[in-house]
Amino acid sequence: MATETKANTNELSIEDKLKALYDLQKVSTEIDKIRTLRGELPLEVQDLEDEIAGLETRVQNLDEEVKKLSDAIVAKKNEIKESELQIKKYEAQQSSVRNNREYDAISKEIEYQNLEKELSEKRIKEYTAEMKKKKELSDTSKAVIEERTKDLEVKKSELDTIVAETRQDEENLSRKADEISASIDQRLLTAFNRIRNNARNGLAVVTVQRGACGGCFNTIPPQRQLDIRLRKKIIVCEYCGRILVDEMDRKDEE
Repeated sequence: MATETKANTNELSIEDKLKALYDLQKVSTEIDKIRTLRGELPLEVQDLEDEIAGLETRVQNLDEEVKKLSDAIVAKKNEIKESELQIKKYEAQQSSVRNNREYDAISKEIEYQNLEKELSEKRIKEYTAEMKKKKELSDTSKAVIEERTKDLEVKKSELDTIVAETRQDEENLSRKADEISASIDQRLLTAFNRIRNNARNGLAVVTVQRGACGGCFNTIPPQRQLDIRLRKKIIVCEYCGRILVDEMDRKDEE
């Protein structure tokens, strides 16, 4: 936005535009105060909800992994039973072999089944140890979920109380801000919102205080101060870019 703009004869006067911007800033500041009262609670609530959702997903995944390991253990136990049956069958056959070659072949089968049995037993130990770790992680995560849920309930209660106490005021102020915004042309309103969003304290319109900008406190030249008091131009601070006005409430009361 240029430092100075002249009024269009078909629009509101510059003075009316400045008054509208000044009023919009006052209402916006009141809304900011209400939202500041809530502090970091909305973010804290959101963070807790996200953390709980993440933990719940982790617990679900861990429980699924535990179920898979449990099923794998059952499968290995069945394989052990099958190997034992095979061993008994081959041992029975050894007593009726006709030559050493058949005996050696059966012995190898028995040896193979014993190795399969040992391997299954080893896998069962590994799966059991892994399953124990995952159960412990799941239990720990569930305990954290319980703690975070309690924290979330407290934070939500605090936030709900503050929102309930300030809801009506905020709604009234928001309606007032909408009414004022409707009277400001879109180009000027866009500039106001851009300046406000870029300002750390949300101030897009500031008064001249003791010859200085009320936003960045840099000194304003006397001629420019006079132009501001005359309300014939829209003037922005050459340092911080905020829209400068005189103390309108006091002047309007005179």
